[in-house]
Amino acid sequence: MRSVFLSAFLLSCAFAQEPFLDSTPLPLTENVQFVPVLRPGSRQNGPQAQTGDSETVGGPDNAGAMSSDQATTLPASQPKRILGVMPNFRAVSAGITPPPPTAKESFVIATKNSFDYSSFVFVGITSLLAQGTDAHPQLGKGAAGFGRYYWRGFVDKVDGNYFVIFALPTLLHQDERYYAMGKGSIFKRLIYSVSRVVITPNYEGRQTFNSSEIFGRGISQGISLAYYPSQTRTLEGIASKYGYALGRDALTNAFREFWPDIAVHVLHRRP
Repeated sequence: MRSVFLSAFLLSCAFAQEPFLDSTPLPLTENVQFVPVLRPGSRQNGPQAQTGDSETVGGPDNAGAMSSDQATTLPASQPKRILGVMPNFRAVSAGITPPPPTAKESFVIATKNSFDYSSFVFVGITSLLAQGTDAHPQLGKGAAGFGRYYWRGFVDKVDGNYFVIFALPTLLHQDERYYAMGKGSIFKRLIYSVSRVVITPNYEGRQTFNSSEIFGRGISQGISLAYYPSQTRTLEGIASKYGYALGRDALTNAFREFWPDIAVHVLHRRP
């Protein structure tokens, strides 16, 4: 089971596709406005920081105010979609710290992640692979069997999103957005990105145990016992699905972290 779903995740990424930065100020000259780069552990007072593209310091009229040797290159921003297809609504660009999400904002992100058109494609791929390997023989073959695989996979995805992104974070005051690190060694960034599965900031910006992820995925797996065949309701089967869900989220975080670098330095395009 785990290998089937992991293969699907990697396949979907291939075709299509959820230590903080030092706030080093840019050298200023006269009439240049400075936009502060904040630590993800802090909270900004005043107007809400943008979570999308934020690449310009000052305005267009000030573009030539700094010499090339004075300019500091900021990490590439996180796009809303990777390759124009994979949803990336939970990602926050390196150096940006928006205010804590409201319940409505978390609900909207969970809904977008669940019902985006790419979600239907992703579930279709995983369902085909699961059926092809006969992961749940009781669900059968052919179109009817595919339908049984599909709706179960889709329910898995939706209830997992709402528990992990909306319900538990709102209750526990945790921020389940992914704050990109953006620079540093590959190893350091890799460890940081996958560790976000077990570490997340709370509404005050302090790093806490990611109860929303760990317990949210557990609740989702518990619910799935009600609609998966009885032969898979074993401790081993549940542990395998639970481990896959956490591993998939860790890999997704790593992909988010390095995508801007891949886009710019390998594909020579904007993220």
